[in-house]
Amino acid sequence: MRGMSDRPVPPRSGAERYLAIRRPVEVGYWLITCLLSAVGNTTTTWMDVERLGLGFAAWEIASWESSSAAALLLLVPAMVWFTARWPVHLDNWHRRLPVYALASVIWSMLHVGLMVGMRKLVYAWHGEVYVFGDAFVYEYLKDVRTFLGIVVLLHGYRLLVRRLQGEASLLVAPDDDSPPVEPVERPARFLVRKLGREFLVAADDIERVQASGNYANLHVRGKVYPLRSTLAELQARLDPERFVRVHRSHLVNVTRIASIEPLDGGDARVHFDDGSAVPCSRRHREQLRTATAA
Repeated sequence: MRGMSDRPVPPRSGAERYLAIRRPVEVGYWLITCLLSAVGNTTTTWMDVERLGLGFAAWEIASWESSSAAALLLLVPAMVWFTARWPVHLDNWHRRLPVYALASVIWSMLHVGLMVGMRKLVYAWHGEVYVFGDAFVYEYLKDVRTFLGIVVLLHGYRLLVRRLQGEASLLVAPDDDSPPVEPVERPARFLVRKLGREFLVAADDIERVQASGNYANLHVRGKVYPLRSTLAELQARLDPERFVRVHRSHLVNVTRIASIEPLDGGDARVHFDDGSAVPCSRRHREQLRTATAA
């Protein structure tokens, strides 16, 4: 199998350095945000209780606010998955609206259920009984604003990340009757827009493609360019002699493979020259073997 040719590696930009550490930054953001929310809300609620002379203990107030923040933190992964699986765009927002309305109710029920469960445990530990009552509508009216805020935040953040990464698109046929520069149904190049610049990426330079919700991420020389397409749609438009499905979430360029590592149970792991690797499921193993032997 042919390896990638040696090319000078340009220094990474600030955007690329951020993208390299984005996962710990994202996790840290949610941890710090929820912690500050718990501390800030506990402090302000305690001040209100003292001012009104309501007589609640400090541990009670702390349990109310910290349980709400902890429940929100536990639900963040579900929100990240949901908004990635059903993203909102200008051309589909009216179809997504009922889905998100239903999701807001489910999210609030989970949030309330988690925080009430935590409060009951804290109260039981202090020898008391926590009674939630019939305050779900009140909690939902608060939760729906938080839900909407998280949805807007995640969509805005993903849009920014795509701008930093560079978003790929297919080259379209010209508006007039002149013939296209290259076949539109089997593109040899992709147009990438990145921070106000446009450049072309050759299909042959794509090492692998990974499914990510409504996007297919093109991996090219250590960079990732999201393309708004399903993996199946993109596979149908790429050269079948070069690009082979190895997993339900992965498509690889066989000319960019460094090695194939057999695993127990008939699965395998496909390695690339840049040190990255993707799984190859047993059902795709024979197809990969045939493609690499050609």
